[in-house]
Amino acid sequence: MAPKSTLRGLWAASLTPLAADGSIDQKLLVDHARFLLRSGCDGIVPFGTTGEGQSFTLAERRQAVEALLGAGIKPDAMAVGIGCAAIGDAAELARHALGLGIRHLLALPPFFFKGVSDAGVAAAFARLIDMVGDARMQLVLYHIPQVTAVPVGFAAIEKLLRDYPAIVVAIKDSAGEWTHTQELLRRFPGLAVLVGAEDQLPQALRHGAAGTICGMANLVPALMRKVHDSAGKPEEAALTQRIAALAGIVDRGSFVARLKAALGEATGLPGWRAVRAPVMPLAAPDAQTLWQELRAAALTSADTGAAGTLPKGAAAAAP
Repeated sequence: MAPKSTLRGLWAASLTPLAADGSIDQKLLVDHARFLLRSGCDGIVPFGTTGEGQSFTLAERRQAVEALLGAGIKPDAMAVGIGCAAIGDAAELARHALGLGIRHLLALPPFFFKGVSDAGVAAAFARLIDMVGDARMQLVLYHIPQVTAVPVGFAAIEKLLRDYPAIVVAIKDSAGEWTHTQELLRRFPGLAVLVGAEDQLPQALRHGAAGTICGMANLVPALMRKVHDSAGKPEEAALTQRIAALAGIVDRGSFVARLKAALGEATGLPGWRAVRAPVMPLAAPDAQTLWQELRAAALTSADTGAAGTLPKGAAAAAP
């Protein structure tokens, strides 16, 4: 049985803002991280799917992580997405993060070649762990088959837990299939399971999950804190319905582009509207329509964060 991870609670799969020249806007990235932590998040996870991790070079990702730490974001409030097609690149990002005191590392399975067996998935993760060669590593497996087309199967998890019980400590389950999450919780009680689907969070917590790493926390961290804390309480159903409605609006297309557009409308900051190809940004009229739909679904400033904590420019645009 793997030890319980300290990666628990509400973690934001943080978006990556871009400057006018297409580079990472490090100042806005830092401001956003501080905002998320002030608004109820237990931590942030840069360079996952929501953070467009695969669209940034190793150097860009390393520099951004260093900027976050240099601005005072504590290592234990950050887990880093290290997913790369080449295992050696993932290992390089892992060693860099570990050297800075960040122990939790979110790793994708091999995602270019399809039809990969559970044995192949386990072998790829094993190669990563062996290349890093650092006992401090706390590996978070990333199951998102609708994106990778390569699931992290139960047999792969079982082998990894047998071979690396002190390293493989958590899994992010972003498949959005409750029956799969239930089976993870049943089979691997020592593995910290973090769901990606916001509306499944209270139910998952009641069944023993560790928490969530989710995208909607970028826009409504205060609401997500309430959703997390509602598990097993009378307000759970109403809050679950609210976040399901808001997430459903954002997820009617490219989740990343639409979530960035919504944050751009909320803050008035152009750095949130930009994405990297192949993701395409929303046209201004579509972004405005999205924002109107969110407001019509009862999005309020109380959901996005306490007054005065939104990034610069948000005060006038917040609902």
